[in-house]
Amino acid sequence: MSTSPIVVHAPRGEGGRRVTADGAILGMAYSDGDLVELLRLAGAEDAEGLVDGESGLIEWRGLGAHDYGWGPGEPGHRPPPR
Repeated sequence: MSTSPIVVHAPRGEGGRRVTADGAILGMAYSDGDLVELLRLAGAEDAEGLVDGESGLIEWRGLGAHDYGWGPGEPGHRPPPR
């Protein structure tokens, strides 16, 4: 994984945030755990440290860090299957 910023985009209507690095879509994150897994799959050496700390490598857009768009009391809740 390069040293370019990882972008965690604004939440979508059903919750969750698209994650990109170097312009490539890594996937959707519905929680910090999902974000850690996406970064691991992309080759990040200390994915948990990047997400847990206030790393300058992660750019949070649209909402604050660690907010996945579910509203109060529902962090990390996934949408029902369609």
